[in-house]
Amino acid sequence: MRKTNRGPRPLSAMARTAGWSVSWLALLAAAPAVAQQASAQAPASTAAVVETEEFVELDPITVVATRTAESWIDTLAGVTVRRSEQLEALMPERTADLFQGMPGTTAIQNANTSQTQINIRGLQDFGRVAVIVDGARQNFNQLGHAGAGGFFVEPGLIADVDVVRGPVSNIYGSGAIGGVVTMRTKDAEDIIAPGKSWGVEATGEAAGNGFMGYGSVLGAAKVGQNVDLFVGGTYRDADNYHDGNGDVVPDSGYETWTGIAKATFRPADFHEIKLSALNYDTQFTTSADANAATSYSTQATNRTVTAAWNYQNPEDNLFDWRSSVYWNQVDQDQVKVSGSSNPITGAVGDPRSFVIDTVGFDANNTSRFSAAGWNNAITFGGDYFQDQIDNTDDYGFGEGYNPSGDRGVGGAFVQWKGNYSTWLEAIAALRYDAYSLNSDDGGTSGERLSPKFTLGVTPWSWLTLYGTYAEGYRAPTVTEALVSGPHPLPFNTGGTMFYFLPNPGLQAEIGKNKEVGINIKKDDLFITGDRLRAKLNYYQNDVENYIELVEFGDSTGTICPIPGQPNTCFPYNWGVPGYAQYQNVQEARLKGFEFEATYDARKWFLGLAGQISEGEVTSGIYAGQPLSSVQPDQVTTTLGFRFLDEKLTVAVRWTAVAAVTASDLPANSVFEPTDSFNLVSVYAGYQPNENMLWRLSVENLLDEQYTQYENFLPSAGLTVKGALTVRFGGGEVASVADPLYVK
Repeated sequence: MRKTNRGPRPLSAMARTAGWSVSWLALLAAAPAVAQQASAQAPASTAAVVETEEFVELDPITVVATRTAESWIDTLAGVTVRRSEQLEALMPERTADLFQGMPGTTAIQNANTSQTQINIRGLQDFGRVAVIVDGARQNFNQLGHAGAGGFFVEPGLIADVDVVRGPVSNIYGSGAIGGVVTMRTKDAEDIIAPGKSWGVEATGEAAGNGFMGYGSVLGAAKVGQNVDLFVGGTYRDADNYHDGNGDVVPDSGYETWTGIAKATFRPADFHEIKLSALNYDTQFTTSADANAATSYSTQATNRTVTAAWNYQNPEDNLFDWRSSVYWNQVDQDQVKVSGSSNPITGAVGDPRSFVIDTVGFDANNTSRFSAAGWNNAITFGGDYFQDQIDNTDDYGFGEGYNPSGDRGVGGAFVQWKGNYSTWLEAIAALRYDAYSLNSDDGGTSGERLSPKFTLGVTPWSWLTLYGTYAEGYRAPTVTEALVSGPHPLPFNTGGTMFYFLPNPGLQAEIGKNKEVGINIKKDDLFITGDRLRAKLNYYQNDVENYIELVEFGDSTGTICPIPGQPNTCFPYNWGVPGYAQYQNVQEARLKGFEFEATYDARKWFLGLAGQISEGEVTSGIYAGQPLSSVQPDQVTTTLGFRFLDEKLTVAVRWTAVAAVTASDLPANSVFEPTDSFNLVSVYAGYQPNENMLWRLSVENLLDEQYTQYENFLPSAGLTVKGALTVRFGGGEVASVADPLYVK
């Protein structure tokens, strides 16, 4: 059954049909060219598609941990990276799918929303995890009864995902006491084959269990050697799906479309300027919890514009410059479509909107030199962002939960990274952070220095041991410091349940992380050409000034029962404390063990990843209580095989997730306990030539009925997906770069 009421401004049937037609016509148009190119055996005139053989990719390069390029396996931190080959194999339908099986990292996305939250090591909401897309921070927050914070992005556009867990990357931005997530969208370099001047990628994908269709067309061209142009769009339409019991999950359908454009200029040797623009639109119907009678038709738009200037000359040891400026806006408009009239949510047909504009910059430089046997890299820089929040709810209390205001957060850092011979590495960094909050009801500010020190020892070429101490600093948000006003009654009668009190003296949170880890990198372990990579780490993150919503005081409840006389009210005890306020009432300790390993023998490969974690309040009025944001223990195992000269890859993935019991939750938790569950998925990718990739997956093969922790709607039952990606291109350029696709 097709769903209705997906948004206040639904796409027309003509637009929907046009979106599908473009994608599938592009695939059909490409097929003759692909066949001709394959039969002529002339790959030099075409672009290669993503390699299916790299289902478990090894040794990708990342800068997320230290701002300097290094292999993932060599980073002295809890780092996980995923590149296009791995992302394609996941066949992500929702943004949360990008993070499946990541140790210590959970993406929380309820079935009735396109918004995603990231939890790293038990920390989430209000910017505790910094999410950055194409260099732009995603700071949108909408407070409700089940959390705050989230971002919107189309998973089909993502080329790279890099995650660093813990506040060990304090040079990467303010606030990330939980960790940092960076994502890069596709660009010309992902589409155009080496030595060619243009390329096109077209993808069509479909899934059962409530029909889901996805189409994308991306094109890129080189204008000479110094200009790259990239443009494209995607469209995704999903109906309500069935859970493992065969029941339809209401409002689990959604609709999204995106447009993206980038231009890269090289005005001089080793200089690069990149301009990019991304527009994301989504429509869905959402509610606050599974039993809520109130629901909202929602239209959310995420707009991002960035400009970056980089300079990198291998022979210049003084300057290795990277800088960017950005603007991000999230505009979420909602219209109430069901539920009774009341002062909290208004009446059916009443609108409300939540808007945040974020502008910021990020600049840093690395200088390198050698002295006394040490190879040194000194990186210094700074960053700043300004959030302007403009929320409107003239009929309910949405603006009361989410006050308007502005927040400025900035910092500067310096980092030294030194390597002595091949067996010793040391990192020392210091970051300065400052912030200020302002609104009509008051403001607050603060500043701090946060240190980091890491020492790594490599006694053998295949083994590295490291230890880290790092601190992070998170400024309170506008909502936490300045939310104020009466909480109205949940039914259509005047009165007050309790009062929110602002706290302009709220202090910033401080994360103090201790971590030890092991990196293993061994080639030719059992047979020639095989590769083993493994990262294991244990951490303990002590968070001071942990911010929590506290209820206290005698009842301040009232009721105004006389129609036409809203000011005639009487005291009434509704059974709740009289006041609620965000306070620095406690300290928290989060600790755990994470592991991630891959073994690749070419004909077959094996992956293992997971975490064991716990967290509790260590001081304050809730001392001894567990933290409700700690995610359940889990293990993900992947086993795959390659056939037909590695043109065919077949893999099975098994994820086992532990239960969250009532004893794992604090007494006042807003989240429900969840049962343990096992997910089994199968993937097959066939690449008959370098221009075409067929993909097939069966997710939740056992049709398990389950609900992920912190979600209130069950996840999808057995789902079959199929996709075809075609790339083609041509033209010649005067200079051929290093090969883009390497087997």
